[in-house]
Amino acid sequence: MSEVVKSNRSFQAYAFPALLLGGISVGCAPILVRLSEVGPSATAFWRVSLALLPLGLFAALMRGQTDATATPLTLREWLTVSVPGIFLGIELVAWHEALYKTSVANATLLVNLTPVFTAFFGWVLFRRPIKRVFMSGTAMVVVGVVLLVSSGWVQGKGALSGDAIALGAAVIYAGYFMSLGYARQRFSSAVVMFASSASATLITLPLALAEGIFVPASPAGWATVVALAWIVQVGGQGLVTFAIAWLPRPSPHSPCSSSPSWQPLSPGACLKNICQPCRSLAAWR
Repeated sequence: MSEVVKSNRSFQAYAFPALLLGGISVGCAPILVRLSEVGPSATAFWRVSLALLPLGLFAALMRGQTDATATPLTLREWLTVSVPGIFLGIELVAWHEALYKTSVANATLLVNLTPVFTAFFGWVLFRRPIKRVFMSGTAMVVVGVVLLVSSGWVQGKGALSGDAIALGAAVIYAGYFMSLGYARQRFSSAVVMFASSASATLITLPLALAEGIFVPASPAGWATVVALAWIVQVGGQGLVTFAIAWLPRPSPHSPCSSSPSWQPLSPGACLKNICQPCRSLAAWR
């Protein structure tokens, strides 16, 4: 943890509750993506672009009063706070596509293998040690995910292409969390969220325009993308971004794991992707 963030330890007590609440909010994403009237890329664009106004206002109001006081000034510093959004934009497009091509349960389980890739890249790039208990737990998780996903193929609830895209999204999401953790060492969650959402907007815009159906056609369609922006992006992703600077060293692998606990409930009930008992229990990890 950097000296800048250490300067206000009063925020540390809120890290885990923020992570938990953020995970619950992010857990609303699959049902909202499936309800969206526009395509996967356009849905990703509206999620991050409609979040810019509240994030910008919050960053301006909280300037100098949050958990880190540094302000990006140089090009390198602006790149530091913007790079997470590049990963996020690509990951959102990929994961949204996976949600349309395979079952919600499969897409959710596979994308939440992110901690495995985060730990692996941390070891390869920064030589961060991986504890044996994490390795053994990871092995069990991977075996369980393979069994659950393959059972979905047998039941006709999964598709190999969608599962492959979700797995790729997990790799990209690992890059998001690693770059996010680096940015949060110096800069506040408000600044990082605004800058990363802006860069994610630029990344998703050309892909969204290429889809054809860009603008929601009804008030319900607009309500869906606004909910994605304000509940999932501003609320959920913002709380996780705040928490990541205060968690112990192993925990940057885990923020992304807080959301799947809640996801088998609402998408399964509303979209008839009802998880079997064993699949639901596996997601409650």
